[in-house]
Amino acid sequence: MPAPERLPAPGVNTTGEREVLLAKGELTVVGRISGASNAVLLCTVEHGGTSIDCVYKPVKGERPLWDFPDGNLARREVAAYLISEATGWGLVPPTVLRDGPYGEGMVQQWIDSGGAAGTGGSGSSPDADGLLALVDGEEAGEGWKPVALADTGEGRTALLVHADDPRLRRLAVLDAVINNGDRKGGHLLAAPDGRLYGIDHGVTFHVEDKLRTLLWGWAGEPLTDEARGVLADLQRQIAAGAPLATRLAELITPAELAAVRARVARLLRTGEHPKPSGQWPSIPWPPV
Repeated sequence: MPAPERLPAPGVNTTGEREVLLAKGELTVVGRISGASNAVLLCTVEHGGTSIDCVYKPVKGERPLWDFPDGNLARREVAAYLISEATGWGLVPPTVLRDGPYGEGMVQQWIDSGGAAGTGGSGSSPDADGLLALVDGEEAGEGWKPVALADTGEGRTALLVHADDPRLRRLAVLDAVINNGDRKGGHLLAAPDGRLYGIDHGVTFHVEDKLRTLLWGWAGEPLTDEARGVLADLQRQIAAGAPLATRLAELITPAELAAVRARVARLLRTGEHPKPSGQWPSIPWPPV
């Protein structure tokens, strides 16, 4: 029997084809990804002679969170993917909810990253190929947006900055919509084809403002015309009775869905990127 064909890089085949492969393919566990707080399994999924690598997060492997008592993190990851697809920005890898070797869980296409996203060392100059950096002084520099001063030890501080990159800016808008409480540097994947993906969206959709992110560089700035148009279209897609709203209602609670609608409406009303609420730490820990 010939070996299964490997899919080309994301963007060559349609998203729908990858969703079908992830949902219907035979899931084989290859190993466990260490360092994650919940069970994260590296797998292959094969269907119809085609195979890709993927990540499988079984619900049984989730650690309970006191502030997310309703539902499970896997369903929130799928909901985040659906919102991302609705924007047309494709910022989240194809993600489905399905049964697997350890029960129901989230299955998401593995994205090979060139390792561009990450933080440089204290005093390093911003890397032109990177998305995050630590720089000396209090000025971000051209092409970069300041986030916060960081303690680097021994009484030294450095300025945490992120690139003034339209891909990151779109992701900041998506995070504001889904109320992402955990946008770390390690959750940014810059693919070799130039696309940017965000991963790990389990801590999302809370009814309270829990936005914690490294992408505060545009806080208080006007939304782009593109973002306003996308949000206006998204508002129609999540209205009661719309197909996307029906799908989301299967994944998050009615109160959480109402909160999504309220956040989109607020973004359109203010026309600005949100600012830290001051009620929670604005940056996740650890940040990378």
